[in-house]
Amino acid sequence: VNGDEENVKVKAPARGILASKYKPSSILKLSSLRNNKTTNKFLPFLVPVTTTSIGRVSGYLTMSHVASSALGTLDMAAHQIAISIFCCLSPLVDALNTVAQSFVPSIFARSKSKQRALALRKTSLNFTKVGAIAGLTIVTLVTCGVPFLSRLFTTDPRVLSRVKNAIPGIAIFLGFDGLMSIGEGTLLGHKDLAFLRNSYATFFFLVPAFMLRLKRKALNGIPVGLGTMWGTFSAYEVVRTVMWLTRVAYLQWKTESEASKIEEEQGIAAM
Repeated sequence: VNGDEENVKVKAPARGILASKYKPSSILKLSSLRNNKTTNKFLPFLVPVTTTSIGRVSGYLTMSHVASSALGTLDMAAHQIAISIFCCLSPLVDALNTVAQSFVPSIFARSKSKQRALALRKTSLNFTKVGAIAGLTIVTLVTCGVPFLSRLFTTDPRVLSRVKNAIPGIAIFLGFDGLMSIGEGTLLGHKDLAFLRNSYATFFFLVPAFMLRLKRKALNGIPVGLGTMWGTFSAYEVVRTVMWLTRVAYLQWKTESEASKIEEEQGIAAM
């Protein structure tokens, strides 16, 4: 009997933290998911996070399509090497997004005050410094590492020369990626979900459109190489980073203005 009781005690926690929240049959019922409190907490983040992933995938797919259909065999081979190395390096700075999401919400949830505004400002500035340092580090890795790593994929000098043409675009993209990740994580921490949703919905169409313009140019005989394609992709990253940081600065200004207004009202009430 004691053995059976111990087995019951072990099996209960093994069911998982959502065991009391969901039933297997409820997963197929959308109405039950919408009415669940746990689901409702995550729903506001669904669209921004999903569009972030889909937006990136759409860019990668379009780049591969352009390389394979318009740039030629050598550029296609070089692009596969470049994007493989890129995908290995990008998670090094993408983790900053999660870090920002972990720290900012606890400060943002405090009651509006001057101390809260100063804490948010200090946190944002510190994260920006970390993002800039991470960007400089990754640029060094790209500049020094890509020529070496690409030799692990091929020894063809024609392909290797085309991989080198992609290095500036990769370096610019990943150089700004730290600041972009910090900005995006901070905006998620501020729950500025509508801004992110609308921005990524726009990028979902704009990035492939610009890439397909390169394809049309290449098919019309205008010289378009791998460097041009990666340069266009890095321009998207620069624009996105500037948008995120500008938005963070605006939200900070708004937060400080609200804190100053509250202090003024409290001072008038104390007279």
